[in-house]
Amino acid sequence: MNSITIYHNPACGTSRNVLALIRDTGVEPTVIEYLKNPPDRATLKRLAAAMGVPVRELLRQKGTPYDELGLGDPKWSDEQLIDFILAHPILINRPIVETPLGTRLCRPSETVLDILPQP
Repeated sequence: MNSITIYHNPACGTSRNVLALIRDTGVEPTVIEYLKNPPDRATLKRLAAAMGVPVRELLRQKGTPYDELGLGDPKWSDEQLIDFILAHPILINRPIVETPLGTRLCRPSETVLDILPQP
């Protein structure tokens, strides 16, 4: 089993940079292109818990239907927000990286360095 996983969007420059930083450590991570293979409800909950953030923090606003869906409204519960993410995986902010040293939303790219093993 691979010890590093990246939820990746190859069209995103930040995501590509983070993937390169991981590979620079000599590790080939498990790459999950979340637009092709979206995480399920349990995985989304696990990722938010591992990062210690509310589900709302998983949401990306720019270039998504965030505003059209009114997701800035605090009325939405975590379960409802996950329903929106499951229906529109583009709402997942990226890249999210899991390593034995932690799970982070790696924006900016250098954030990944805090959870990578030393090369």
